[in-house]
Amino acid sequence: MRLLVVEDDEVLADGLKVGLQMCGFTVDMVMTVSDALAAVATDHFDAVVLDLMLPDGSGLDVLAAMRGGRSQTPVLLLTAKDGVPDRITGLDAGADDYLGKPFDLDEVAARLRAIIRRGQGRAESQMSWQGVTLDPARMIARRDGEPIQLSRREFAVLQALMRNPGVIHSKSSLEQMLYGWQEDVESNTVEVHVHKLRSKLGAALIETVRGVGYRLRTGV
Repeated sequence: MRLLVVEDDEVLADGLKVGLQMCGFTVDMVMTVSDALAAVATDHFDAVVLDLMLPDGSGLDVLAAMRGGRSQTPVLLLTAKDGVPDRITGLDAGADDYLGKPFDLDEVAARLRAIIRRGQGRAESQMSWQGVTLDPARMIARRDGEPIQLSRREFAVLQALMRNPGVIHSKSSLEQMLYGWQEDVESNTVEVHVHKLRSKLGAALIETVRGVGYRLRTGV
């Protein structure tokens, strides 16, 4: 799952990035309203973590632009402005959740999983397909009840495919989900992750649609 974090405190931003990556998220960072507006206009994110007090304006300006443009991307406001009127204003402006600083990183991750899950129309925290079960909160994968060891990016590829089993995911869309702006992407990285998933979960689980991408196979 790919996040945009909008936070101008460099120390806090770095801590958020590292912590959320450890929770299985791919994280891109910006520090201003203008950069946030450019990012949400040009890239897809599963959720946005948004500070309110930014050097060139308010995070509410970013939120207003997103909702005015009909973006349904979940937004978590993460800010020191934690009074009841502030929370009411943020939620009524279109935020999906609101959390004050200081915060617990595990709670931030849990709230992000919840708003992303709701945005996808899912009630269950776990995902299942053809005997494979994923627990995103603990980053645990099981096949027929037996635990399967997956790397963070293998887990992320499988999670993306399981979110929409009948949908073909292009190589480029999977790369965008797996790697942030500052990370180098090798030309065959998606193929390598898919190959490893097949070796661990069964060759028939993931179908290659030649020239288009990958999807989960039915009737495995």
